[in-house]
Amino acid sequence: MFTLNCKGKFLWTEKPLIMGILNINTDSFYEGSRFLQPAEALGEAQRMAEEGADIIDIGGQSTRPASGRIPAEEELDRVLPVVKLLTEKLNEKIILSIDTYHSGVAKACVEAGASMVNDISGGELDKEMICTVAALNVPYICMHMKGVPETMHIDIRYENVVTEVLDFFI
Repeated sequence: MFTLNCKGKFLWTEKPLIMGILNINTDSFYEGSRFLQPAEALGEAQRMAEEGADIIDIGGQSTRPASGRIPAEEELDRVLPVVKLLTEKLNEKIILSIDTYHSGVAKACVEAGASMVNDISGGELDKEMICTVAALNVPYICMHMKGVPETMHIDIRYENVVTEVLDFFI
């Protein structure tokens, strides 16, 4: 069994973990995951927690293929009120994750109550991300993607996907 310390809240991996997705934008891939108002996001997060979610992942910008990027300040304006509200209302019930590739957004959201960082870019889009998360001392979900959100759907070919993804993480 593996235990993950998320700012004093512990996740035990004796069973698969369930992550609920809250997109605080109008452009994410799945329309049913979009919640623009903090109160709407709270209601959905409560529903997810009741249905067994272990983690709620909050993202302020779409990272679907061909999506456009928004500045960190705009992303923070979207997600910070949601992180604060969910921390206040669900603090003991759920682990909050911030889905961002901006180190400043990660820092502000962890300081406001998020307990882990989910970065689709693996630290490639903000070179301060790895050091920031290390200083915050929270778990980091390090993802792999080919290219950037605007182009990730164009060159999706791998010669050997397992080797290339492994090489990225090494």
